[in-house]
Amino acid sequence: MKVILREDVPELGSAGQTIDVKDGYGRNYLFPKNLAIPATKANLKAIGEIQKQAEVQAKKRLKQSEQIKNKIEKLSLSFEVLVGEDEKLFGSVTSADIAEKLAAEGVSIDKRAIELEAPIKVLGVYTTPIKIDKDVVANLKYWVIKKS
Repeated sequence: MKVILREDVPELGSAGQTIDVKDGYGRNYLFPKNLAIPATKANLKAIGEIQKQAEVQAKKRLKQSEQIKNKIEKLSLSFEVLVGEDEKLFGSVTSADIAEKLAAEGVSIDKRAIELEAPIKVLGVYTTPIKIDKDVVANLKYWVIKKS
């Protein structure tokens, strides 16, 4: 089944693109969620308008992502944690903790966007990349310090 994507669909294609999908996927997923329309002659003529709308939305999303990136990079966060011998933490600082701290600062980020390689278990200064959009990555600098 040929369909025209109305929005970007990860792993499938971008808005305005004409692609082949299995019938069930188109009928049961793409059409009900308004992510695609059938590739009829009339719809193929209207593809230009869909692409223009997609470009406008992409520019708007990029601008918002840049604003969030600037806000994140200006932040200076610190995590006060309990430590034991050898300056090792009781527990760890995870991406969920970072997302929670960012939310307290007024920046709503999904914890899956925080690209933390492994939970932090040692005191220090860290910089972690946060993927805000497809092409926009912010670097968050924060301190993990001993709780007094």
